[in-house]
Amino acid sequence: MIKHSLRLTFAATLLGMALAATPARTEEAYDPWPGLVQDIFNNRPLNDGNDVIGIEMPYRAEDAAIVPVTLRAKLSPGDNRRIRAITLVIDRNPAPMAARFELGLDANVSEISTRVRVNNYTDVHAVAELSDGQLYVSKTYVKASGGCSAPAAKNAEEAKNRLGQMRYRQFARADEAPASRIREAQIMIGHPNNSGLQMDQVTQLYIPAFFVNQLRLWQDDSLVLAVEGGISISEDPNIRFTYVSTGAKHFRAEATDTDGHVFRNEWDVEKPGM
Repeated sequence: MIKHSLRLTFAATLLGMALAATPARTEEAYDPWPGLVQDIFNNRPLNDGNDVIGIEMPYRAEDAAIVPVTLRAKLSPGDNRRIRAITLVIDRNPAPMAARFELGLDANVSEISTRVRVNNYTDVHAVAELSDGQLYVSKTYVKASGGCSAPAAKNAEEAKNRLGQMRYRQFARADEAPASRIREAQIMIGHPNNSGLQMDQVTQLYIPAFFVNQLRLWQDDSLVLAVEGGISISEDPNIRFTYVSTGAKHFRAEATDTDGHVFRNEWDVEKPGM
């Protein structure tokens, strides 16, 4: 009788383990991308973009709340088309469309880097819209979890004091000759970029979503980048980019957030070698 009971218990344990494993396998097997193609891109055809747009992220993130991502144009020099916009999609994030970058007509932006939150092990897609109206997609895979609910690095008072503060940096490039018009620059904005999934450690209530949703960058009056952001962009948004100078003497930025704040700043553009 004891052996019979043990056999029944063992069998029940195995059955329980199998049932417990089923949702995990189902979740792992679920692919949200087809639905996202419909929701974000209206089911438009997506072409292989490996020769059009590159996406680079660490395979295993050190910190899921600040995962670096770089988007790189890969069109050949003889290709007469240009990239009009790039959409970054983190498939398994609560709000999958992380950002959309509109590229200025005369800026020839060739590289964009930022930092994002990643909430689950996921595919990440970069979709480039070209001047011929076609869409091209590349993807990578990232192992990270909990990035959207991770507590803020700065406390509320510090975040409030830094709200809307902007910094602009220009970098010297190793291949930059005095006559080169290629520039590499960075914009940083002080902002908590709350995702709406983070919990106040004192009240144990969720902190309302509060983030930079629009950013526009110009060299003089010529658009360089227009960015539409969401909750997946990390705290203190940071955009680094490579572009072609028009000879402008000033660089300016304007950002808005979901509470209606407007932040503006302007800087002098340094000449190569300064």
